[in-house]
Amino acid sequence: MSGRLTTHVLDISAGRPAAGLRLQLFALDEEGAPLLLRDVRTNADGRLDEPLLEGADKGNGLYEILFWVGDYFGSGDGEAGDPFLDWVPVRFRIADGNAHYHVPLLVAPGGYSTYRGS
Repeated sequence: MSGRLTTHVLDISAGRPAAGLRLQLFALDEEGAPLLLRDVRTNADGRLDEPLLEGADKGNGLYEILFWVGDYFGSGDGEAGDPFLDWVPVRFRIADGNAHYHVPLLVAPGGYSTYRGS
């Protein structure tokens, strides 16, 4: 079984998936310098149509998903108003390239939560 990296974004202020939310995936080198790997938007279910990384593309190392929540909440897709959050960076380490890593984001205009899902 090959490993994969997936995500899911829920707009908990509206009680629905965060459709159309932009996110970027970066690989980080030893000094923390980012290399952009993906620049995508969530679908109607707040998910991506394919994994962020899969198989041979997913190696051990440090990664960051940058969620563009300020654009989402300021665009009319989410709750209207002046959002407190702009970007939500989630930095994590992949230690087993053969495992499934799921990084969900629960977000509202004033806060967020994330965890390693299944």
